[in-house]
Amino acid sequence: MASWTWEDALSGVIPPMISPLTKDHAADTHAVHSLAEYILEGGCSGLFVLGGIGEGPWLSTMQRDAVIRASVDAAAGRAPVLVGLMLPGTAPARDAAKQAEAAGADALVVGSPYYFGVGAADQQRHVEAVLQSAALPVLLYNIPQSTHVPLHPDAVAALSSERRVLGIKDSWGDMPYFQSMLTLKLRRPSFKVLQGNEYAAMGSLLLGADGLIPGLGNVAPKVLVELVRAAKTRDVTRCQELHAQILDLIGVYASGLVGMHAACSILGLSENVPAEPWAPVTGEKLSTIETVLSRNGLTAKLAAV
Repeated sequence: MASWTWEDALSGVIPPMISPLTKDHAADTHAVHSLAEYILEGGCSGLFVLGGIGEGPWLSTMQRDAVIRASVDAAAGRAPVLVGLMLPGTAPARDAAKQAEAAGADALVVGSPYYFGVGAADQQRHVEAVLQSAALPVLLYNIPQSTHVPLHPDAVAALSSERRVLGIKDSWGDMPYFQSMLTLKLRRPSFKVLQGNEYAAMGSLLLGADGLIPGLGNVAPKVLVELVRAAKTRDVTRCQELHAQILDLIGVYASGLVGMHAACSILGLSENVPAEPWAPVTGEKLSTIETVLSRNGLTAKLAAV
């Protein structure tokens, strides 16, 4: 039986997990368990799989299914598992929604369709189709860096009236847009607004964001959890200290998202194997990531769970 509530889960830190793979590119279910345990032991309130950092759009149906099932098994009812449906069209998203529901997911995460141009009405129909395909709740996801078009505020406003739409994760980093999302809480206070961009984490929390969905939660969950706590007590000085640490930790992304696989490998949580066609970080770039982690007290010995 679940020991969590959506109110608590969406008011904390839900890292978008990497999708650990073996050297032959199968889902590494043992590493999924290790990483999930590390994240939850760090105080996080949920697991978000198959998002951008989880490289969900690049994984096969079989890989996706294995990652979801391993994550659900690892969470063991302690925290919700949210599954990303960041696919280019409604038909594949609908299929993925059914797959996630069958695999035991607790919620679906849905962004804008992409590749072809879409408007607000198209985005709304896309999310509504997912809601009709599965009985699970949905968290909206705005990441125009990948979808090439933001979720239109009109679409988000219309969807926010649907009770199965839990809220929105915004990873754009555009603060005027983010603040416009916060105004939706005036009409529906239960609509959760979460920040996914680490650069904007501190400012968003102090402005009233409910929580965070940050990639750095894979390697430094306690730092992000403490930032949420400090913001809720309005300890601005502590928030600034933690923000400075987060800015340093962002160095693991110097080689792109593949850097997170390298970082998790250094911490002994998974293999250094990103989704194809990316290649692993090696050599001097790998040493740079190790230096960033070490400087912040993150080593394999400390990360072991």
